[in-house]
Amino acid sequence: MTITLPKPTPTIPDTRIYERRESAVRSYARAMPRQFATAQGVWMHDNQGGRYLDFLSGCSTLNYGHNHPVLKQALLDYIAGDGITHGLDLHTDAKAAFLGTLETLILKPRGLDYRAMFTGPTGTNAVEAAIKLARKVTGRELVIAFTNGFHGMTLGALACTGNASKRAGAGVPLSHVAHEPYDGYHGPDVDTADLLERRLSDPSSGLDAPAAILVETVQGEGGLNTASPEWLRKIANIAKRHGALMIVDDIQAGCGRTGSFFSFEGMGFTPDIVTLAKSLSGMGLPFALTLFRPELDQWSPGEHNGTFRGNNHAFVTATAALRHFWSDEAFQRAIARSGVLLEQRLEAMAAEHDLTVCGRGMMRGIDVGAGEIAAAITAACFEQGLIIETSGAHDEIVKVLAPLVIDDAVLSAGLDILEESVRTALTAPYDVAAE
Repeated sequence: MTITLPKPTPTIPDTRIYERRESAVRSYARAMPRQFATAQGVWMHDNQGGRYLDFLSGCSTLNYGHNHPVLKQALLDYIAGDGITHGLDLHTDAKAAFLGTLETLILKPRGLDYRAMFTGPTGTNAVEAAIKLARKVTGRELVIAFTNGFHGMTLGALACTGNASKRAGAGVPLSHVAHEPYDGYHGPDVDTADLLERRLSDPSSGLDAPAAILVETVQGEGGLNTASPEWLRKIANIAKRHGALMIVDDIQAGCGRTGSFFSFEGMGFTPDIVTLAKSLSGMGLPFALTLFRPELDQWSPGEHNGTFRGNNHAFVTATAALRHFWSDEAFQRAIARSGVLLEQRLEAMAAEHDLTVCGRGMMRGIDVGAGEIAAAITAACFEQGLIIETSGAHDEIVKVLAPLVIDDAVLSAGLDILEESVRTALTAPYDVAAE
């Protein structure tokens, strides 16, 4: 079955209200100058009748697509029944249902025994709680993060982030973090885990004993760099030997994006702390969670809190998502199939142009060598009705984050557009800066 996506009408919306009232910090709207009105499944629609295939998925916030009918109905029923909307950290039916479902469908089948901490509603809040807890438990200050890592925009999480432009926005020193080389940073012949072990074992290296080692198994914003299971196991053992806690940031890579619910499943180690957000609510509602071993739960009541640490609407949709998608292995098998298709198509594009494919599962991209070329490709895709973005230190990676519920024919149609855009940009590149 072949699907041809109709090109949307290139009508530029009236942006005067945004230019007049919205901060210049906005970014996605500059690359995608449309006013969007509705969305369903893998499609977004603008207010001029244009239809777009979404290969961005809210930066992996919409793994189950837009307005999934099962999740939407659960929320509508809850609202119609006057369910609790805001409850701080009070006990509610919605919270109890979520915790019970998380325990039954996610934690117990994986042999995981974690306490759940409901932080503020975004991923950076989950990371802040994780590093704060690690410092509290260990009595140490230093956090080891990695080159090209991205963990959030509030000061603690930003200190752990590698991107220079993001860090520059802080306006104050970002301290008590050491950025060590990620797996493969120095090439395939250098084991950076061994380098870290040597530094931590040398009392004259200048590297203090860490409270935590914070790592992404796949670096979403950093360029889809992928750590091997062997390297991650070494990092987990290093953390244990040196009295540090291992934190896995699963905010973008979790909730099925790499194939399993947690990105570290089957790798032979268990993190001390895990952070989740993005697709946790299943429907784009703000919801973040920090999971940790029970013996680490050393908080005093209210010691770390937040007004929106109990989004009951998100509890409802998250529970529905877990029950609908994660009650058996069928969804994981579907992700695996889509991931193979995505990998094969990207590898074919890479082979044609002598490029490199990166990432794993349904979190993959193609390194086109330069940010200007990647920008030309994503712009060409958008003109043909495909929403897709870039990542990497120089924005040189064209990153595919299609909804996990996408069917093969539609995925292939989107990849056809990407393939054509890559071929056009690499055979007749144009100067983005001149536009």
